[in-house]
Amino acid sequence: MALVRPFRALRPRPDIAAEMASVPYDVVNVEEARALAQGRPNSLLHVSRAEIDLAPTVSPYADEVYTRAWETFEAFRSSALIQDQAPRLYVYRLRMGDHEQTGLAGAFSVDEYRRGVIVKHERTRKDKEDDRTRHITELRAQTGPVLLTFRDTPAAAAALTDVTAGTPLYDFVAEDGIGHTVWAATPAQATALQAAMADVPQLYIADGHHRAASAARAQEALGAEPDEEAAFFLAVAFPDTQMRILPYHRVVKDLNGHTPEALLTVLSQRFPMTAGSPDPSRKGECGVHIRGKWYTLTLGDDTTDTADPIRTLDVSRLQDQILAPILGVADPRTDTRIDFVGGIRGTSALEALVRSRKAEIAFSMYPVTLGELMAVSDAGAIMPPKSTWFEPKLRDGLLIHEI
Repeated sequence: MALVRPFRALRPRPDIAAEMASVPYDVVNVEEARALAQGRPNSLLHVSRAEIDLAPTVSPYADEVYTRAWETFEAFRSSALIQDQAPRLYVYRLRMGDHEQTGLAGAFSVDEYRRGVIVKHERTRKDKEDDRTRHITELRAQTGPVLLTFRDTPAAAAALTDVTAGTPLYDFVAEDGIGHTVWAATPAQATALQAAMADVPQLYIADGHHRAASAARAQEALGAEPDEEAAFFLAVAFPDTQMRILPYHRVVKDLNGHTPEALLTVLSQRFPMTAGSPDPSRKGECGVHIRGKWYTLTLGDDTTDTADPIRTLDVSRLQDQILAPILGVADPRTDTRIDFVGGIRGTSALEALVRSRKAEIAFSMYPVTLGELMAVSDAGAIMPPKSTWFEPKLRDGLLIHEI
């Protein structure tokens, strides 16, 4: 069963909710975060990325960064935040163009995360875990949610729809055009939501692996008992039928000693390859951009081990068939010659990188499906790095879970 319990959300006053709501701390670098927070004194980026208010020479992991985060958070608490008097569950809707997804926001179990009821598919980095663990323990709060998904059920759909018939706490369109609507469930609706989730055998982390891992470490650091708030982490769980995955593209900074003409010859000799569009039309295809031209390349059908869900992923096939043997990128986790571009930036971002010579070649990918992600998770396997980009993204700061 999937356990979710109500909590007393610390949340912004309705009049400043749109200003406080910020992009996830880990999707922007410090310069981007500073630009986004400029002229927005109530942006949660002043808490989640407190280094933006310190000298550029200060390390993001310096003691003073966490001190500033706590000071700003305390100032927000007294001037900008309100707190619900009773524990509640919430429903959070995201709208991006004609796409809409509605999920359950609540406190999810760290114990279920440890036991694999809440399943992960990515490795985490210790330095990033260290950062968010300290951020949580210094503030005694989780300021941004983990994005979860689950296999949809009629009971969950009905329970979520019932809550959205009410008046929302927040309803606004952010500066990037994405709409955010949040409702609070009544006690009776919360009971129905909990009952529906109790029939869900597994939850899958879509985005926020470092947040979940850090919440588990924070519980240990604080010595929290299983029924205390620190034994739960803030998350929003969306039905799988509503989730949207964008591709994660690859760029490589050099051609591993090949000239562009020689590399194109090698690729065309090994793979079906034609002049094409930037966007692959199906699984098994990738776009190749080099010297101002796009080609459509069909990857080899590497299905020798169909029991291994990793081997059949396009990102794995690209790595095994081209990036490693031809371009010499043996380990994409550590090789500084490769970089990754989220699908939300579009293939024009790939063209710009190649045009500026910051990269010599770009590969546009067909998106991984949620079924593929779940198959990897169910097998207890780990996705290759930068395999999925979920969009639209939740905002930090609309619901804060105190521990």
